[in-house]
Amino acid sequence: MGKPFSTRHRVNLPALPVCFLFDNGSLRAESTLSLRRVAAALAARTDRDVRAASLLHSDKVPSDELGGEPARRLEPALRDFFAAQPAGAADLLPLFFGPSAAVRDHVPERMQSLQGEFPAARLRLAPCLVDAADPADGRMARMLAGQARTAAAATGWRRPKVLLVDHGSPTRAVTAVRDHLAAQLRAELGVDAAAVGAASMERRAGAEYDFNEPLLARALRAEPFGTGEVVVALQFLSPGRHAGPDGDIAQICRAAEAERPTLRVRLTEPLAGNPLLIEVLADRLATAQSLR
Repeated sequence: MGKPFSTRHRVNLPALPVCFLFDNGSLRAESTLSLRRVAAALAARTDRDVRAASLLHSDKVPSDELGGEPARRLEPALRDFFAAQPAGAADLLPLFFGPSAAVRDHVPERMQSLQGEFPAARLRLAPCLVDAADPADGRMARMLAGQARTAAAATGWRRPKVLLVDHGSPTRAVTAVRDHLAAQLRAELGVDAAAVGAASMERRAGAEYDFNEPLLARALRAEPFGTGEVVVALQFLSPGRHAGPDGDIAQICRAAEAERPTLRVRLTEPLAGNPLLIEVLADRLATAQSLR
């Protein structure tokens, strides 16, 4: 792996708000390094000062695994920024597919708290990658379709089944984003896929969370995805404990293959390396600029 990108990209447009690109966070170094690469690419695309931060966990990753530069959590990074520039402006850009509780509730609460500490500060929260205000935007589905085709071609499969999998969420709106993407993915793949479905990696117990079904482990043991050639399309942005080469999803798939000798599974790569992602983020950042 090459030299990691800095969490901060300096540009010569001081009048523009600083952009804090944030994800949920991970204890895996590769997730933070991926976030930094996306931040650097977005900075180059927009001529903005883009800083990478996480809501949780990442500050516990040893800095020697991160090129000597410690990871930052979003709230301390914002507090340090406003301590140095009490009247500064910051655009918060979620690297999230949809409105998780963290984006919908936690981040706005922390923004309000920071506003109380720094009354002259200006903060704006950009939309998620799949913006409910723009449901016709098919770019995320096009990325997923491209990844699925690449995975199929690498294995020589001509018309596999494709199963979109996300983490699973206690928030119904997040699963609705998954199902929306699955419908768009079905349209994007057309005759290139024998079937297209959606599943969750995990879910909370209780009937009130049944909207996450089917779980990936169950979907890979039932028709139509329990036999034949199946591409599992990862609705994940960065590698880590779940979407890494030996992560939870890979283990679920291997266990299903071991039980079902006619099943063959191939996983796509996470989406953070896709150039089209930067275009989506640039548009979401532009939307934040229009907010008052």
